[in-house]
Amino acid sequence: MTRRHDLDWVRVCAFGLLVLYHVGMYYVSWDWHVKSPAAGPAIEPLMFLTAPWRLSLLFLVSGAASAFLLAKMPKGFLGSRSWRLLLPLIFGMLVIVPPQAYYELLDSRFPGGYHDGYLAFWARYLSADGTFCDDDGCLRLPTWNHLWFVAYLWVYTVTLWLLLRLPSALVERARHRLGSLLSGPGLLLWPALLLILARVVLVARFESTHGLVDDWYNHAQYLPLFLLGFVMAGSDPIWRRMQKSRWIALSLAAVSYAFIAWYFATFDDANPAPDAVRMLQRVAWGLNQWVSIVAILGFAHRLAPGDSPALRYLTQAIFPVYILHQTVIVVAAHNLKPFAIAPLPEGLFLVALTFAACFGGYEIIRRVGWLRPLFGLKRRTPARKLGDAVQPAS
Repeated sequence: MTRRHDLDWVRVCAFGLLVLYHVGMYYVSWDWHVKSPAAGPAIEPLMFLTAPWRLSLLFLVSGAASAFLLAKMPKGFLGSRSWRLLLPLIFGMLVIVPPQAYYELLDSRFPGGYHDGYLAFWARYLSADGTFCDDDGCLRLPTWNHLWFVAYLWVYTVTLWLLLRLPSALVERARHRLGSLLSGPGLLLWPALLLILARVVLVARFESTHGLVDDWYNHAQYLPLFLLGFVMAGSDPIWRRMQKSRWIALSLAAVSYAFIAWYFATFDDANPAPDAVRMLQRVAWGLNQWVSIVAILGFAHRLAPGDSPALRYLTQAIFPVYILHQTVIVVAAHNLKPFAIAPLPEGLFLVALTFAACFGGYEIIRRVGWLRPLFGLKRRTPARKLGDAVQPAS
């Protein structure tokens, strides 16, 4: 299999949207690590544009990337992926994520406030101190916060590796059968039904925790999509069907999004929706989740630019930027509060500052040999120039 530059562009753009989404989380009414004094529902309809599908898309593209990596190095696949994922995860939990928990503590209703400074907090963080509690609960330390994606990706990679240990005839039969189902009209039907079923049956029973062992609704979404991405990677008929279905998928995505936005603008805990309407919303969510992915991949397959120096740079940068971005947002947002900037200019400034700080951090990381593996980059060898592309870590 040859490298798919359209998938590289999708991955870069999806991680870029993740930065925008996490800046938005500071301003909406939903629970997050720190909150703006002006937080409210104003931009929540915009958040719902990507909420159903942004992470699902990343897991699917990660599954496809795994197929390309496995074709390139079949014998060292699991070891390489484990090194590229687990080392940044551990480093991130120990060094990158703690400031998020610190500022979450400062932003909480911790009795009497916290006044001992960051280094004292960090020591208690590393010792798994569980006494940072307010009337909303306790901080669970240490934590991986936004790096849960990396932990899940490693677990799904191991799952894939184990599945590939099954008899080769069985594996190939399953891949062929799935490819046949998805290379025709079933492309829009079967994955959507799976996601709808997961939402209808599991979402009310299993709250999204990102805690790995108790997060069954998220596993029911993300693991099948990761495996589906692996199957799709080398299937030309599926990609042709995606390109052919892109306009239908886009239309369905627009209609389902409109219903989702209306639903959450109309109903809340104080004004609950009728059961039938709630079920219809869950159906619309699962449908939107899949048809949005089909539309994005279909248009990208047709329209995305090919290889370029910009793409090679962004492909290498995006994983370090992902590791850094939420800490930059949390720290910057909390420290901007005393300036009482209006939400719109403050939000735009936060976006610009986050990208600038993260790409600035990447420029340092890629030049320091011992830092590179800590952020998912390959060690630099004398034969590789600094700007050369590497395989994406996720």
